[in-house]
Amino acid sequence: MAARPGKLLSNVAALLTAFPVLTFAAFAQTAEAPITSEPAKPAIAPPAPAASAPVSSGAPGTTAKQDKPRSPDDPALETINPTRFGKAPADEAFGAYQRGLYKTAYNLALPRAESGDPAAQVLLAEMLARGLGIPVNMAESAKWYGKAAEQGVPEAQFRYAAILLQGRYAPKDVKRAKELTKAAADAGNAAAQFNYGQILMQERPGAPGIENAYPWFQKAAAQGLPDGEYAVSQVLANGTPAIPRDMAKARLYLIKAATKGYDTAQLDLGSWLVAGLGGPHEYKSGFGWMLRAATGGNVAAQARLAKLYRDGIGVEGDSIKAAAWYIVAKRAGLTDPDLDSFMDGLDDDQKQAAITEANKLQ
Repeated sequence: MAARPGKLLSNVAALLTAFPVLTFAAFAQTAEAPITSEPAKPAIAPPAPAASAPVSSGAPGTTAKQDKPRSPDDPALETINPTRFGKAPADEAFGAYQRGLYKTAYNLALPRAESGDPAAQVLLAEMLARGLGIPVNMAESAKWYGKAAEQGVPEAQFRYAAILLQGRYAPKDVKRAKELTKAAADAGNAAAQFNYGQILMQERPGAPGIENAYPWFQKAAAQGLPDGEYAVSQVLANGTPAIPRDMAKARLYLIKAATKGYDTAQLDLGSWLVAGLGGPHEYKSGFGWMLRAATGGNVAAQARLAKLYRDGIGVEGDSIKAAAWYIVAKRAGLTDPDLDSFMDGLDDDQKQAAITEANKLQ
């Protein structure tokens, strides 16, 4: 669930995100002990030096011209899995869908969906949500998701639960949404497991909610969901009365989420490696992850990267690049008094060079 923290619901016009899903930070903000990173400081206060063995951060390269990381939700990264449409592919209809023959797929799936075939119902729902072969019709898509959900298709249960939580394309029903999310989570849907954990956190703010949610975050993380991995890292970084704080393990989960392109995890990991949280200081790797997050558009990372360039941490000091990255962040609405003071110390030629460099970065 990556561009992610700070929003309870988000709409993404993609195959897996045609309807909103929850994000970890929105619920975490209600906890007694904050477990999300803030824009201008590391996710948590530095603990005593860790005694754990060095952990490979798997850092990316440190050149500025890196491709923007794609969200795991990006439809361009998805491989169609026939079992998503029920226990078996929607044969001819699904085959047409795979070949891009969307109108044919729709026409083949419609009568089957109307006769109660759940696989065809999910296929119709997704085509209607994405406007494949037919105009986008979110209300009609919601109807078909609902019908498939009632027949126990986990993917449909997860999607329809999000629809019911939002209350835009179907009457809002929080109780039913929770039931469907739990059913999909029990069936092994990783996104549903993550969302169900967040529902539990919302119901009981503070440590009790976190402790109820944690097993579900672990389930999602075990399936490689970056949102779940990031959530586990934050819970372990803070701990609760029932969950021991474990910075070394938290760092491992940050690495997992960061490697999958989760920009907030990249931001935190960069900070942790520089600060030596959960393991040894890894300045160069920390710079690399901060650069990755900044290049991907994370504004907080852009400002922190400016400071790394300014101070020569993990990279050779470069005032022009430092100023350029701060200009990029400032254009996005972030201000930092410390960096403003740094900018005031530059001469006119340096400022102009920084503006030229910033224009290349955007």
